[in-house]
Parts: sequence; structure tokens; C-alpha cells
Amino acid sequence: MKLSVAIPQSALSDESLKIDKTRKISVLARACAIFKIDTIYVYQEGNNKSDGALLVMILKYLETPQFLRRRLFPKMNDLKFAGVLQPLKIPSHVTPVNSKKIKSGDIREGIVVSVKGKKFVDVGINQLIQYYGNMSTGKRVTVQFKEGYPRLSVKEIDRKDIPSYWGYSVKERANLFSVLSEWKGNIILTSRKGKPITNDLLSKYKKSDESTLVVFGSPEKGIHEIIGGRMNKVQNAKSLNFFPNQATETVRLEEALLGTLSIINAQS
Repeated sequence: MKLSVAIPQSALSDESLKIDKTRKISVLARACAIFKIDTIYVYQEGNNKSDGALLVMILKYLETPQFLRRRLFPKMNDLKFAGVLQPLKIPSHVTPVNSKKIKSGDIREGIVVSVKGKKFVDVGINQLIQYYGNMSTGKRVTVQFKEGYPRLSVKEIDRKDIPSYWGYSVKERANLFSVLSEWKGNIILTSRKGKPITNDLLSKYKKSDESTLVVFGSPEKGIHEIIGGRMNKVQNAKSLNFFPNQATETVRLEEALLGTLSIINAQS
């Protein structure tokens, strides 16, 4: 089952300190990586745009292999507490190795650089490799080695062609309704107003060939309140309650994300 999630930019509103916001984003990113989330949609909800920018930036930062971060993320205040972030340790985050260990078929993330008018790709092996693709200088690219050491030639590949989980992408949207309107597969709306989750309800998604989007509300508003009267315009959506017997007044987003995805994963 191919999964994506939608979370609000107001997800951090229940934290007052930037260090705590940073820690929360780390937990969210780890949950998404554990359960092989394909795309994280961050939709605008609430008025705190700085929280939304922090959420998107750190999610992208964590998904980026460590050896590429200095090139792609300049020093900024939003990364002041990057030291508390937990690494994802997903397959794309391979530690830079000696070029002699590179084999044909190996896949790496890299960044396109220019040297004397020619394009090369830096994949973290202390040796630049000539690049013949269309990606512009300074951009991140996924490559596969056509030949290993000592020739070291690469070709650009699409993430969809990589057999193992390679990380999530992050996309911003103006509001939740725009996310739901453009989504072409199944939609699960997580809500305490939904039907209590059962194996039979989840089996539909397990058997489906379509991707599934799992949607989460904000600390202040549930999904039904956020969408309002446009709920009846949302196609292929089912509202499900993954915590039907909760004793707490609310379930925090990081708890909801881990709990919901764990339940879905157990059925997939």
C-alpha cells in the first residue's frame, strides 16, 4: 500500500519554544520514514506562517542526506536547534564511502556542480563524476552507477524506479480542500467523529491498487471543522476513528501519526 499524509502548518501551535517545535518535527519525520510515507502535504491552516515555514524546511532538511545538507541549506536561525534532530537513517542516507567500494547498480543522492563549464555530480565520495543530465547546477539529483570503480559513470534515475524506500517528498498547499481536490486515490480522514476502525474497513485499502492519503487535523480544529460545508464535495473519502476509546481530551498530532500509521501498517 502506497501511503501519503496531509498535516496542517498549525501542527506546531501547541509548542511555544522553537527547540520543542524542532523536536516535534523530528518525531513527525521519523514516523513518516518508518512507515514509508511517499509524500507529506503541509496545508495552510491558522495564521502562524512562520510555523509552517519551519515545519516544511526541517522536514526537507531531515530527508536530505547529511553530506548534502551544507550545500542545500545555508546557515539560518530555523536550524538553530538542528542538534536535537534524530537522523532518519533511511537507505538514501548512505554514509559517504571510498570510491573503490562503488559497484555498478549502486544508487546515490548527489548535487549537480559546475567545474570549468562542465557539469559534474557530487555524491559524497570525494570524487566528482561527469553528469550529462538536464538538472541545473546546485540541484539535487538521484543517480545510479552504470559502472563501478575505477570508471565511475552514472545515469539519472527516477525515484519511482528504486526498489527500496528512498524517502518522502514535501509539498505545500494553500488549504486542506485543495489537497483533497487534487488527490486521485483513496482518502482516510482521521477523526473522532468517524467510524471506529476495524479490519474490514482497512481491508479495502489493503486490496486497492490506488494510493491512499491519510489526513490529520490541527491541534485546534478537526478535519470536519476545517473543511466545513465542502465536505460533501470530497471524493473517495472515509472518516475513520483510530482511537475510539481515548481517555485523553485530545490526541496530539505526533501521537495520532504514529498510532494511525502503525494500525494501517499492521493490516498491509
